[in-house]
Amino acid sequence: MVLGALIFFVYAVVFFFRAFSSSGFEIGVETLNGVTPQQLNGLNPAIMGYIMHLHVATAAFIAATAVAVGGLAWYGVRNGLWWALITAVISPVLGLVVALPLHYMGHFNYNWVNHLGPIYLGTIIFVVGVVVALIGLTQAAPAARAAR
Repeated sequence: MVLGALIFFVYAVVFFFRAFSSSGFEIGVETLNGVTPQQLNGLNPAIMGYIMHLHVATAAFIAATAVAVGGLAWYGVRNGLWWALITAVISPVLGLVVALPLHYMGHFNYNWVNHLGPIYLGTIIFVVGVVVALIGLTQAAPAARAAR
């Protein structure tokens, strides 16, 4: 779970710095239907300022979620706290459920490997961690009851 959260964090850092570069819009999104950031900035600089603002905010929320989930997994789940596992799972799932469907509506073209690949990789690793944690927590629960 922590490794998955770390991948989310690294993605957020790259996303953050990409917001300040002029080489494209996002990771894996070089143009919007052939329009470059420079062309859009020439049309109306406020548009690019607004897009940068949204990208920085998005990066911040991805990073904040990653830090929270990593902390919950490292300290709470490792200590056998079910509420920590549930909270650590709900946070990124909520973000992914809201954000991912928009990527498949055809509003713009992107390189899905660069754009979504790291998120999918982090999610797969995170889910494997959740399964491992669930196995550990379910095996620990009867032992804890017996000890009481």
